[in-house]
Amino acid sequence: MILPIEVLIALLVWGTLVGVDLVSLPQMMIARPLVAGTVAGAILGDIPTGLRLGVVFELLQYDILPVGAVRYPEYGPATVAAVATAHAAPGGEVLGLGLGALVGLVTALVGGVTINGLRRLNSRIVHAAAATLESGDPGALVRVHVGGLLRDGLRAALVTSVGLVLAWLARPLLAGALAVRDGRPALLLAAVVVAAGLAAGAAGTLRLVGTGPNLKWFAAGLGGGLLVAVWLR
Repeated sequence: MILPIEVLIALLVWGTLVGVDLVSLPQMMIARPLVAGTVAGAILGDIPTGLRLGVVFELLQYDILPVGAVRYPEYGPATVAAVATAHAAPGGEVLGLGLGALVGLVTALVGGVTINGLRRLNSRIVHAAAATLESGDPGALVRVHVGGLLRDGLRAALVTSVGLVLAWLARPLLAGALAVRDGRPALLLAAVVVAAGLAAGAAGTLRLVGTGPNLKWFAAGLGGGLLVAVWLR
């Protein structure tokens, strides 16, 4: 499935906003994969796919602590690319989930590399303007600040573009190979993706909860939630 140009533009704009929201502006949590994926699904008219991949990447991001200069994948624009891949994939939900996650993980790593590169570039620019900034020139402060925002916007647009290109290439390069033998390779890939997300989410939860009394309360809450879910079903 070839996406219409207006849909691709909307995805590019949304992915750019998601990428900028992570650090620069306005930091209103649209960079969370669950939000990024759901809105990307709405743009494509396929909210269930957006929710599925949003949950997977939300679990993968859950174990990340973006503190200081730590390096980490960027899952916001990656989720947008993943949803676009899954929506366009032939062969149903299972193949779409696996292909989408694969494209999303690669895009997330590319995003992480660009974040690190942008930090280094911004550091050099601020260092070069240090004398002017220390003199109290408000114009210099505005230029440095606005320049940083624009560079981050260009970076986010680039990452989203790379993800959308990978989404376009995934179908002719990978879909056929994964759909052979009654779709078993696609099923295996989807199972691995979901298992990795659950493992990362569990590790992040245990790291946050710890091994003290909070763990017992967490286990009680989880058990109660599962019982309610089974009862409602």
